[in-house]
Amino acid sequence: MTPLDHALILGILQGLTEFLPVSSSGHLVLCQNLFGLTEPEVFFDLVLHLGTLSAVLVFYRTECLGIIKELKTLFSFQRLRLAYRTRPLFRLGALILAGSLPTAVIGLLFKDFFTSLFSSLLAVGVNLCLTALFLFLAGFRKEATVKSELEFPLWLALVVGFAQGLAISPGLSRSGVTISIAILLGMERSLALRFSFLLSVPAVTGAVLLSLKDSSRSIFPAEALAAGFVTAAVVGFLSLILLSFILKKDRFRVFVPWCLAVGALAIYLYCRHSGPGLLSLAF
Repeated sequence: MTPLDHALILGILQGLTEFLPVSSSGHLVLCQNLFGLTEPEVFFDLVLHLGTLSAVLVFYRTECLGIIKELKTLFSFQRLRLAYRTRPLFRLGALILAGSLPTAVIGLLFKDFFTSLFSSLLAVGVNLCLTALFLFLAGFRKEATVKSELEFPLWLALVVGFAQGLAISPGLSRSGVTISIAILLGMERSLALRFSFLLSVPAVTGAVLLSLKDSSRSIFPAEALAAGFVTAAVVGFLSLILLSFILKKDRFRVFVPWCLAVGALAIYLYCRHSGPGLLSLAF
């Protein structure tokens, strides 16, 4: 496999699974085991994440630009309180910052533990099944109590941010868990989608900055890096369009069978690698 082929495959995988609620990390671990794909080097991994991050920024460009314009309110405490109560984009931006705090704490304190799970097919399989459970349960919530940014409480942003922090674990879909929990706790579906992906911007940006110190010059040629970035960005943007359509049609549970199937495959591979005794016990 040439570096360009490798870059295109990983770019497509990143773009599809980063946003669809099926866990990009879980699929990467599984593909490594099934097809011998090596985990991308740190620098190339950063390039892929910057590609999907750019997809979010373009897809939600109106909200992002609006939140940036609202930052001027931070220079006045009185205006800040009024803006939080009356200006939807300012409140959304403030809640994104608040929700990022538990994510940052979990990421910094438990990074090594979650990183160690990337070598465990069992963890990937179990977490994919948990993702399927969250997606399944979210389909039963019909009535939304939080229908706009101005109805969005601080505690809900903190809970979703906490869920995003736990989704560092491989196989636990960040988008699937955060959107499902937001819906289960009463958030309107399109708002849950918007908040989930805007909440990912500080998390991904922070992870990229922290990973820069571990990166070195890439072994991938420039054209492979560019191909990976563009592929991840384009496929990621299309995935956001698809997920938005699926949520509007209330078909979030369409991903449940896939998560269960991939989770079962991961558990099967774990049992097979662990020996025939465990395989016969499990099946």
